Amino acid sequence: MRRLFFGIICIFLAAGSSVAHEPADLQSITKIKSEGFNRSEVMETLSYLTDVHGSRLTGSPGLMAASEWARDQLTEWGLSNARLEPWGTFGKGWSTEGFIVEMIEPGYMHMLAYPKAWTPGTDGELVGTPILLDVDDDKLVEENKGKLSGAIVLLGKAEDIQGDFEADERRYTAEELADLAAAPEPGVRRSRRSYSEAQRRRFARRGKMRKIRKFLADEGVAMSIEASSLGYGTLRVTSGGTFRNNSDPAVPQIVVAGEHYNRIVRLIEKEIPVKLRLNVQNRFHEEDSLGYNVLAELPGYDRKLKKEIVMLGAHLDSWHAGTGATDNGSGSAVMMEAIRILKKSGVKPRRTIRIALWTGEEQGLLGSRGFVKKHVGEAGGKVQKDEYDLISAYYNMDNGTGKIRGIYLQSNDALRPIFESFFEPFHDLDASTITLRNTGGTDHLAFDAIGVPGFQFIQDPIAYFSRTWHTNLDVLDHIQKSDLMQASVVIAAIVYQTAMLDEKLPRKPLQPTP
Repeated sequence: MRRLFFGIICIFLAAGSSVAHEPADLQSITKIKSEGFNRSEVMETLSYLTDVHGSRLTGSPGLMAASEWARDQLTEWGLSNARLEPWGTFGKGWSTEGFIVEMIEPGYMHMLAYPKAWTPGTDGELVGTPILLDVDDDKLVEENKGKLSGAIVLLGKAEDIQGDFEADERRYTAEELADLAAAPEPGVRRSRRSYSEAQRRRFARRGKMRKIRKFLADEGVAMSIEASSLGYGTLRVTSGGTFRNNSDPAVPQIVVAGEHYNRIVRLIEKEIPVKLRLNVQNRFHEEDSLGYNVLAELPGYDRKLKKEIVMLGAHLDSWHAGTGATDNGSGSAVMMEAIRILKKSGVKPRRTIRIALWTGEEQGLLGSRGFVKKHVGEAGGKVQKDEYDLISAYYNMDNGTGKIRGIYLQSNDALRPIFESFFEPFHDLDASTITLRNTGGTDHLAFDAIGVPGFQFIQDPIAYFSRTWHTNLDVLDHIQKSDLMQASVVIAAIVYQTAMLDEKLPRKPLQPTP
């Protein structure tokens, strides 16, 4: 009898020590699904961010126009205190106002090309014979010292463009998701992607490109040209200069489609004269050096909990060769749609829900880190600001157009039963994978770094890294409408359920800072 009594006491103690989970509020989730699936506005929002406002490089007029439009749209939907909030000094903005890149000898070819950000233009038309410089050969670079003033320089040999025998667009298989959900094997580093020899050569070259660019600037090169790292006319274009104030100007730089670049290189190697005509008009913007985030709130109704906050967000800025649809107009539009759904459906969150559209993400998570430093904390959570103890969670979306398949727990095992409950109503929408693994590269890291729960969702890859990421093909036409609708509903429900909990989400122990 004594053993039986002791066993019963142990059962009750174990139950009391576990995290209590209420069943999902299916009535509210039904309202969320009805609004998100029957009256979705996510594609209209995305069209305004991309088609109307175009690329949104941080510091550019396009980003400011998109930020102001997003603020006004959130206000129109009934959100409170929609605003642009400065996060700190960014530097100078940049935009291109037009460019022509042509081969005119030995025959005419209009070249697919795009200028690199934060580089100057040509100050008029530039016509000349290009010089091929193998930047992988230090000896050849040194031999050209003093010979490149006013030259048009091709950086590197012909690119090895391999055919792709698999479809670019793909979804996670059941086996891949099961592998992702499994705990990582201790002591084993997982390789996320395999790289070709040409890719490994380009990665190795990146380490020396700063030195090469300084060499070209010291030489007074008129234009440097490099091949895109992708084939099929896809241009992957980022920065060739710096946005920092009072920095030395870079050399004019353009990226050319690999197929066009290779043709020119082959002609040069055959000693057939080549002549290019270039006219690139770029502009720097130095009127306002600050960076701004877009913020707005859906106030909570609970008298005790409404001061606490659940955040959702995405970065609004993009690179400039496309219109930033998959990176990251899709994430911004989904988060705007999620909070619109919550407002329109009439659900009443206990905590305040705040949306944040960050800028400066592409330059190093600058907007989210600036916000966290200003409002939340620093130094791994040891320096705590006003909102450190108020924010329950931050949810982020920034992996393209793919639908939500689950969530990364960022090594916080205490969250597993909570999120298993959160995702249960969405198993029929293919959203069920909960992984303990970490993921990086975007704005949830600013929160996770100081101990505030920050999350990135698992998304189907579609053709993100293979085709649209930072390229001229990052446009609305490569968006999966049904995926964005699914993501908007799932995220709205996850955010709502977090806002309804009796307690904030459990946090990981603070890690010691070096």
